[in-house]
Amino acid sequence: MTITKDMTIMEAVQANEKAADVLMSIGMHCLGCSMAHGETVEEAATVHGVNIDKLLNLLNA
Repeated sequence: MTITKDMTIMEAVQANEKAADVLMSIGMHCLGCSMAHGETVEEAATVHGVNIDKLLNLLNA
């Protein structure tokens, strides 16, 4: 399943269990955050100053 910018962090991790490793490796410790259930991948990227296109490429690699 392809991870999209509109998915919540938890949906992305459920779609691909390696997504958690990718997020953690770039300093996005979203899994421990209460926002993970309601915040989209794009919102999290914006908050953390991460380019959404680069993040999606990493998550879907």
